[in-house]
Amino acid sequence: MTISRSISAFIVLLSAFVPLSAQWLHYPTPGIPRTPDGKPDLSAPAPKTPDGKPDLSGVWTVRNGKYFQDLGADGVEIPMLPGAKSLYEQRKANLQKGHPSERCLGHGVTDFDTVATPRKIIQTPQVVAILFEAYNQYRQILMDGRPLPETSQPSYHGYSVGRWEGETLVVETNGFNDQGWLDMNGHPQSETTHVTERYTRRNFGHIDLEVTVEDPKAYTKPWTAKLAGLDLMADEELIEAICENEKDSSRLVGK
Repeated sequence: MTISRSISAFIVLLSAFVPLSAQWLHYPTPGIPRTPDGKPDLSAPAPKTPDGKPDLSGVWTVRNGKYFQDLGADGVEIPMLPGAKSLYEQRKANLQKGHPSERCLGHGVTDFDTVATPRKIIQTPQVVAILFEAYNQYRQILMDGRPLPETSQPSYHGYSVGRWEGETLVVETNGFNDQGWLDMNGHPQSETTHVTERYTRRNFGHIDLEVTVEDPKAYTKPWTAKLAGLDLMADEELIEAICENEKDSSRLVGK
Protein backbone atom coordinates (compact mmCIF):
# COMPACT_ATOMS: atom_id res chain seq x y z
CA MET A 1 0.00 0.00 0.00
CA THR A 2 2.85 2.37 0.88
CA ILE A 3 4.60 1.71 -2.46
CA SER A 4 1.34 2.26 -4.35
CA ARG A 5 0.78 5.60 -2.63
CA SER A 6 4.35 6.65 -3.35
CA ILE A 7 3.91 5.87 -7.05
CA SER A 8 0.64 7.82 -7.15
CA ALA A 9 2.30 10.83 -5.50
CA PHE A 10 5.15 10.65 -8.03
CA ILE A 11 2.66 10.65 -10.94
CA VAL A 12 0.88 13.71 -9.50
CA LEU A 13 4.25 15.45 -9.14
CA LEU A 14 5.14 14.72 -12.77
CA SER A 15 1.80 16.12 -13.94
CA ALA A 16 2.76 19.49 -12.47
CA PHE A 17 5.67 19.67 -14.93
CA VAL A 18 3.76 18.96 -18.15
CA PRO A 19 5.45 21.05 -20.89
CA LEU A 20 3.58 23.96 -22.45
CA SER A 21 3.23 22.00 -25.68
CA ALA A 22 0.50 20.05 -23.89
CA GLN A 23 -1.58 23.22 -24.05
CA TRP A 24 -1.01 23.51 -27.82
CA LEU A 25 0.91 26.76 -27.41
CA HIS A 26 3.19 27.41 -30.37
CA TYR A 27 1.73 24.44 -32.24
CA PRO A 28 1.80 25.17 -36.00
CA THR A 29 -1.70 26.16 -37.04
CA PRO A 30 -2.84 24.47 -40.27
CA GLY A 31 -3.56 26.78 -43.17
CA ILE A 32 -1.29 29.66 -42.16
CA PRO A 33 0.95 30.85 -45.03
CA ARG A 34 4.64 30.81 -44.15
CA THR A 35 7.85 32.44 -45.27
CA PRO A 36 10.77 30.25 -46.47
CA ASP A 37 12.12 30.10 -42.91
CA GLY A 38 8.81 28.72 -41.63
CA LYS A 39 7.54 31.83 -39.88
CA PRO A 40 3.91 32.92 -40.35
CA ASP A 41 3.55 35.31 -43.29
CA LEU A 42 1.22 37.86 -41.75
CA SER A 43 1.37 40.12 -44.81
CA ALA A 44 -0.09 37.42 -47.08
CA PRO A 45 -3.56 38.04 -48.57
CA ALA A 46 -6.54 37.68 -46.25
CA PRO A 47 -8.22 34.27 -46.55
CA LYS A 48 -11.73 33.74 -47.92
CA THR A 49 -14.53 31.44 -46.89
CA PRO A 50 -16.01 29.00 -49.46
CA ASP A 51 -18.74 31.55 -50.25
CA GLY A 52 -16.15 34.24 -51.03
CA LYS A 53 -16.47 36.29 -47.85
CA PRO A 54 -13.41 37.44 -45.87
CA ASP A 55 -12.58 34.85 -43.22
CA LEU A 56 -11.97 36.46 -39.82
CA SER A 57 -11.26 33.14 -38.09
CA GLY A 58 -8.25 32.90 -35.81
CA VAL A 59 -6.85 33.86 -32.43
CA TRP A 60 -6.33 37.60 -32.17
CA THR A 61 -5.02 40.19 -29.75
CA VAL A 62 -5.24 43.97 -29.62
CA ARG A 63 -2.52 45.91 -31.42
CA ASN A 64 -2.33 48.79 -28.94
CA GLY A 65 -3.90 48.90 -25.48
CA LYS A 66 -4.25 52.68 -25.18
CA TYR A 67 -7.88 52.59 -26.35
CA PHE A 68 -8.72 50.18 -23.54
CA GLN A 69 -8.12 53.03 -21.11
CA ASP A 70 -9.81 55.68 -23.23
CA LEU A 71 -11.69 55.32 -26.53
CA GLY A 72 -10.80 58.96 -27.16
CA ALA A 73 -7.06 58.31 -26.82
CA ASP A 74 -6.31 59.80 -30.25
CA GLY A 75 -8.16 63.02 -29.54
CA VAL A 76 -11.57 61.81 -30.72
CA GLU A 77 -14.27 64.16 -29.49
CA ILE A 78 -16.67 62.25 -27.24
CA PRO A 79 -19.64 64.63 -26.91
CA MET A 80 -21.11 63.79 -23.50
CA LEU A 81 -24.30 65.16 -22.05
CA PRO A 82 -23.87 66.83 -18.62
CA GLY A 83 -25.01 63.80 -16.61
CA ALA A 84 -22.75 61.43 -18.51
CA LYS A 85 -19.81 63.81 -18.23
CA SER A 86 -20.28 64.08 -14.47
CA LEU A 87 -20.35 60.29 -14.10
CA TYR A 88 -17.29 59.93 -16.34
CA GLU A 89 -15.29 62.50 -14.36
CA GLN A 90 -16.27 60.79 -11.10
CA ARG A 91 -15.11 57.37 -12.32
CA LYS A 92 -11.87 58.77 -13.66
CA ALA A 93 -11.13 60.69 -10.47
CA ASN A 94 -11.78 57.53 -8.42
CA LEU A 95 -9.11 55.70 -10.46
CA GLN A 96 -11.70 53.41 -12.11
CA LYS A 97 -13.01 52.08 -8.82
CA GLY A 98 -16.28 50.24 -9.39
CA HIS A 99 -15.51 48.81 -12.83
CA PRO A 100 -17.52 45.58 -13.38
CA SER A 101 -14.29 43.56 -13.64
CA GLU A 102 -13.79 44.05 -9.90
CA ARG A 103 -16.69 41.64 -9.45
CA CYS A 104 -15.56 39.24 -12.19
CA LEU A 105 -18.24 40.55 -14.54
CA GLY A 106 -15.77 41.11 -17.35
CA HIS A 107 -15.99 43.80 -19.99
CA GLY A 108 -18.58 45.17 -22.38
CA VAL A 109 -18.37 45.21 -26.17
CA THR A 110 -16.06 48.19 -26.68
CA ASP A 111 -14.06 47.27 -23.57
CA PHE A 112 -13.41 43.79 -24.99
CA ASP A 113 -12.67 45.29 -28.42
CA THR A 114 -9.69 47.06 -26.88
CA VAL A 115 -8.44 44.84 -24.04
CA ALA A 116 -5.07 43.21 -24.79
CA THR A 117 -6.06 39.62 -24.10
CA PRO A 118 -6.58 36.87 -26.68
CA ARG A 119 -9.89 36.21 -28.36
CA LYS A 120 -10.82 33.51 -30.87
CA ILE A 121 -13.13 34.25 -33.79
CA ILE A 122 -15.09 31.31 -35.17
CA GLN A 123 -16.94 32.18 -38.37
CA THR A 124 -19.82 30.37 -40.06
CA PRO A 125 -22.37 31.69 -42.57
CA GLN A 126 -25.07 31.85 -39.88
CA VAL A 127 -23.15 33.09 -36.84
CA VAL A 128 -19.79 34.57 -35.88
CA ALA A 129 -18.70 33.61 -32.37
CA ILE A 130 -16.02 35.42 -30.40
CA LEU A 131 -14.53 33.49 -27.48
CA PHE A 132 -12.64 35.64 -24.98
CA GLU A 133 -9.84 34.14 -22.93
CA ALA A 134 -10.41 36.75 -20.23
CA TYR A 135 -13.30 35.80 -17.95
CA ASN A 136 -14.14 32.83 -20.24
CA GLN A 137 -16.83 34.97 -21.88
CA TYR A 138 -18.22 34.97 -25.39
CA ARG A 139 -20.26 36.91 -27.94
CA GLN A 140 -22.38 35.65 -30.80
CA ILE A 141 -23.07 37.76 -33.87
CA LEU A 142 -26.09 36.42 -35.74
CA MET A 143 -25.70 36.55 -39.53
CA ASP A 144 -29.05 35.14 -40.66
CA GLY A 145 -30.62 38.47 -41.59
CA ARG A 146 -32.69 38.97 -38.45
CA PRO A 147 -33.19 42.54 -37.14
CA LEU A 148 -31.99 43.78 -33.78
CA PRO A 149 -34.42 42.73 -31.05
CA GLU A 150 -36.78 44.76 -28.94
CA THR A 151 -34.89 44.15 -25.72
CA SER A 152 -36.67 42.99 -22.58
CA GLN A 153 -33.57 41.67 -20.80
CA PRO A 154 -30.62 44.11 -21.05
CA SER A 155 -27.12 42.64 -20.76
CA TYR A 156 -23.45 43.62 -20.60
CA HIS A 157 -22.73 42.45 -24.17
CA GLY A 158 -26.10 43.29 -25.64
CA TYR A 159 -27.46 41.49 -28.71
CA SER A 160 -25.57 41.53 -32.00
CA VAL A 161 -26.44 41.04 -35.66
CA GLY A 162 -24.02 41.28 -38.57
CA ARG A 163 -23.89 41.80 -42.30
CA TRP A 164 -21.22 42.11 -44.98
CA GLU A 165 -20.55 45.39 -46.74
CA GLY A 166 -17.97 44.43 -49.34
CA GLU A 167 -14.88 43.23 -47.44
CA THR A 168 -16.09 44.58 -44.09
CA LEU A 169 -18.14 42.83 -41.42
CA VAL A 170 -20.56 45.37 -39.93
CA VAL A 171 -21.91 44.46 -36.50
CA GLU A 172 -24.83 46.27 -34.86
CA THR A 173 -25.43 45.78 -31.13
CA ASN A 174 -28.19 47.01 -28.82
CA GLY A 175 -29.85 45.78 -25.63
CA PHE A 176 -27.11 46.86 -23.24
CA ASN A 177 -27.67 47.40 -19.55
CA ASP A 178 -26.54 50.59 -17.83
CA GLN A 179 -23.92 48.84 -15.68
CA GLY A 180 -21.20 48.42 -18.28
CA TRP A 181 -18.42 50.89 -19.08
CA LEU A 182 -17.29 51.68 -22.62
CA ASP A 183 -13.67 51.90 -21.49
CA MET A 184 -11.66 51.76 -18.26
CA ASN A 185 -11.79 55.53 -17.76
CA GLY A 186 -15.55 55.16 -17.50
CA HIS A 187 -17.36 56.55 -20.53
CA PRO A 188 -20.96 55.58 -19.72
CA GLN A 189 -23.14 52.94 -21.32
CA SER A 190 -26.93 52.99 -20.97
CA GLU A 191 -29.92 50.94 -22.07
CA THR A 192 -30.17 53.11 -25.19
CA THR A 193 -26.55 52.60 -26.27
CA HIS A 194 -26.16 51.38 -29.86
CA VAL A 195 -22.72 50.24 -31.01
CA THR A 196 -21.66 49.66 -34.62
CA GLU A 197 -18.38 47.79 -35.21
CA ARG A 198 -16.64 47.51 -38.57
CA TYR A 199 -14.11 44.65 -38.95
CA THR A 200 -11.89 44.64 -42.07
CA ARG A 201 -9.22 41.95 -42.47
CA ARG A 202 -6.75 43.81 -44.69
CA ASN A 203 -4.25 40.93 -44.86
CA PHE A 204 -3.61 37.59 -43.20
CA GLY A 205 -2.32 38.99 -39.94
CA HIS A 206 -4.27 42.19 -39.34
CA ILE A 207 -7.89 43.29 -38.78
CA ASP A 208 -8.74 46.99 -38.78
CA LEU A 209 -11.55 47.91 -36.39
CA GLU A 210 -13.60 51.00 -35.78
CA VAL A 211 -16.57 51.56 -33.49
CA THR A 212 -19.40 54.08 -33.61
CA VAL A 213 -21.40 54.80 -30.46
CA GLU A 214 -24.90 56.29 -30.47
CA ASP A 215 -26.75 56.99 -27.24
CA PRO A 216 -29.20 59.87 -26.81
CA LYS A 217 -29.13 59.42 -23.01
CA ALA A 218 -25.37 59.92 -22.71
CA TYR A 219 -24.06 61.66 -25.85
CA THR A 220 -25.19 64.64 -27.89
CA LYS A 221 -24.46 62.90 -31.21
CA PRO A 222 -22.95 59.66 -32.60
CA TRP A 223 -19.16 59.45 -32.43
CA THR A 224 -16.60 57.13 -34.02
CA ALA A 225 -13.24 55.84 -32.79
CA LYS A 226 -10.80 54.17 -35.18
CA LEU A 227 -9.10 51.62 -32.97
CA ALA A 228 -5.64 50.12 -33.38
CA GLY A 229 -7.23 46.87 -34.53
CA LEU A 230 -6.28 43.23 -34.04
CA ASP A 231 -3.13 41.22 -34.74
CA LEU A 232 -3.21 37.49 -35.44
CA MET A 233 -1.66 35.29 -32.76
CA ALA A 234 -0.33 32.66 -35.14
CA ASP A 235 0.36 29.18 -33.78
CA GLU A 236 -1.31 30.00 -30.45
CA GLU A 237 -4.48 28.80 -28.72
CA LEU A 238 -6.68 30.00 -25.90
CA ILE A 239 -6.00 28.76 -22.39
CA GLU A 240 -8.31 28.76 -19.40
CA ALA A 241 -8.38 32.02 -17.44
CA ILE A 242 -10.56 31.96 -14.33
CA CYS A 243 -11.46 35.20 -12.57
CA GLU A 244 -11.00 34.77 -8.83
CA ASN A 245 -11.19 38.36 -7.66
CA GLU A 246 -14.78 38.27 -6.42
CA LYS A 247 -13.68 40.03 -3.22
CA ASP A 248 -11.85 42.85 -4.99
CA SER A 249 -14.85 45.17 -4.77
CA SER A 250 -15.06 45.08 -0.98
CA ARG A 251 -11.27 45.22 -0.69
CA LEU A 252 -11.05 48.31 -2.90
CA VAL A 253 -13.80 50.10 -0.97
CA GLY A 254 -11.59 50.09 2.08
CA LYS A 255 -8.78 51.91 0.31
